[in-house]
Amino acid sequence: MSIIIRDEFPADIEAIHALTIAAFANAPHTDNTEQFIVKALRDSGALALSLVAQLGAAELVNGGEDGKQLVGHVALSRVEIIGNGSELDWFGLGPISVAPAQQRQGIGTELMLAAMARLEALGAGGCVLLGDPAYYQRFGFAPVPGLVLPGVPPEYFMARRFAGDWPAGEVRYHSAFSATD
Repeated sequence: MSIIIRDEFPADIEAIHALTIAAFANAPHTDNTEQFIVKALRDSGALALSLVAQLGAAELVNGGEDGKQLVGHVALSRVEIIGNGSELDWFGLGPISVAPAQQRQGIGTELMLAAMARLEALGAGGCVLLGDPAYYQRFGFAPVPGLVLPGVPPEYFMARRFAGDWPAGEVRYHSAFSATD
């Protein structure tokens, strides 16, 4: 399967919304608000990086629509680390979505690798996420003592550092992560 990873275009917004709903429809540990989070991040100007995975040319010949069949998306936004100063340039990854029919085919991996490469190229200090350690540890994420997300078991809150010292403190995501519609 040939996948193209690119920045989102305005014409992708509806497809990203539908993709996110489908990706999380049967997922455990969700309140099914991920599509609202992405929208709220975008609407508030807090969506720092939004990448999509699109089927490549060979796959589009076999059923794609207008060369824009999206099969994945990842959102990144800045986070604040209280107790370490707000000058840090750290990001939060999520949500990350892959169309149910294309899950377990490497699309999430390609999105993760592209997102990490882009953050590093931008000079980010690091990235945090909430997720399954068995999946995200292979991308260099691990729990970091002293870096906490309140109310979350520490083994599921992980970080990856690109530059500088490890921060310490309470991580706060953008208020869009409270969106429910």
